[in-house]
Amino acid sequence: MRCPFCGEADTQVKDSRPTEDGSAIRRRRSCAACGQRFTTIERVQLRELTVVKSDQRRVAFDRDKLARSVRIAMRKRPIDDERIERIVNGIVRQLEASGETDVKSADIGELVMETLKAVDTVAYVRFASVYRDFREAKDFEAFLDDMSGLPTPEGGA
Repeated sequence: MRCPFCGEADTQVKDSRPTEDGSAIRRRRSCAACGQRFTTIERVQLRELTVVKSDQRRVAFDRDKLARSVRIAMRKRPIDDERIERIVNGIVRQLEASGETDVKSADIGELVMETLKAVDTVAYVRFASVYRDFREAKDFEAFLDDMSGLPTPEGGA
């Protein structure tokens, strides 16, 4: 593993331990050249995923982009970072377990919406407003009308 501070290729693992949910390994590393310490995280990757955009472009799946989107939707909600990480891990596992290497971006969006609906209704509406491109207040009204009658999730509105 290359040192992110000086670029030296010779780094040493000082400590390894599983993450709380056991889905990854955290490794504390030290650079022999500059002495800086840093942490890496290893995850199992079942297959390389490619996202097929609506215009048929293909891009490599970016787990960090997914995590960023979920974190933005969950901002200032009573959901801790560890839970958000488990949510993202669950979505990624579902995508990898589908058996497909090409995944439509719309399928990812719907999977995130489905997951957020079950966790926090405010985060669900926030994500939907961007994903479904709400432009006016009436877009929110129509969406919320469709939501009425849904059971309130544990962290919901």
